[in-house]
Amino acid sequence: MSAKTTEAEVIDFPKPAARKPSSTERIWGKAIYSHGYAGIPSILIQAQRRLGINSMQMNIIIQLLDYWHEPSRKPFPAKKELAKRMDVTEKTIQNNIRALEKVGYIQREMRKTAAGDWNSNIYHLDGLIAKVQALEPEFVAEKKQRKEAKAALQTPKGLK
Repeated sequence: MSAKTTEAEVIDFPKPAARKPSSTERIWGKAIYSHGYAGIPSILIQAQRRLGINSMQMNIIIQLLDYWHEPSRKPFPAKKELAKRMDVTEKTIQNNIRALEKVGYIQREMRKTAAGDWNSNIYHLDGLIAKVQALEPEFVAEKKQRKEAKAALQTPKGLK
């Protein structure tokens, strides 16, 4: 038997299309964006007063959102770490989380280490998410009203 060799044709794989930078990346720059970002819905920011969330509580919520990278893995920062980031006492964090828990925006779940010692809490924000989702139709209605009011102002009198 003779060994016959054939050369295989080499096919270059197409290069993936260049990813268009997101608006957030374009605003902050690639270097800053590469460190990650927290997803904060505009409705949450705009409805802060309606939700009855004070500035300290909003900061805590934003901090928790910064720790929440996967929907299935709730954030679990230590109160000490939150206090350090925000330059407040752990008691301030604890009192404000308790207030957020009282209105149903946050639910704390105690967490234990493998050795059975208590660890940082897991924070569930399901109540806050549900409340913000419930506000969304109001924002749609308000947007529609603003659009209609603007159209009315732009339409010459006598024309409809």
